[in-house]
Amino acid sequence: MKLVMIIIASLWMSSCAATGTAGKEDKTTMAQKQADQANVCVVSDEVLRKTLSPEQYAVAVQGGTERPFANAYWNNHDEGIYVDVIDGTPLFSSHSKYDSGTGWPSFWEPLDKNALELIEDTSFGMRRVEVRSKSSGAHLGHVFTDGPEPTGLRYCMNSASLRFIPKTELEKAGLGQYVKLFEK
Repeated sequence: MKLVMIIIASLWMSSCAATGTAGKEDKTTMAQKQADQANVCVVSDEVLRKTLSPEQYAVAVQGGTERPFANAYWNNHDEGIYVDVIDGTPLFSSHSKYDSGTGWPSFWEPLDKNALELIEDTSFGMRRVEVRSKSSGAHLGHVFTDGPEPTGLRYCMNSASLRFIPKTELEKAGLGQYVKLFEK
């Protein structure tokens, strides 16, 4: 029994070590690989490292996850649009945001489902659907089938992959076409 525990611990530690170095050996970021495949504009890793915060880079580029209940937008109730932190593509509206109780900003639908790429994710022994921005390749989060009506979906996003544009700043940000969403 003791030998089995030692073997399991050794395998676990070696898998953790391998996971920690995987991104360091390959200079091509996940976002760049996705963008190359989709034939979209690629922002260099050097530019991304200079323009994104370390947390934004770890989440959006390296596919990480931020901590729940300790991120910028999980409890944001202001009206506006959430855009891709890398290239500014509009992704979600505050109208489809709801409190899922998870500690991450959650939405029941995107502004344009064609702006998102859905990828099967079997990491960590789970079966999930990863959500990426189709235009930049940024890792946004995951989508689950336990959301509210009318879609039944929960787009569980990372704040670090998003930037919020309040409705009062949409025109200035070049997103005037979305102002009508907030007119009553």
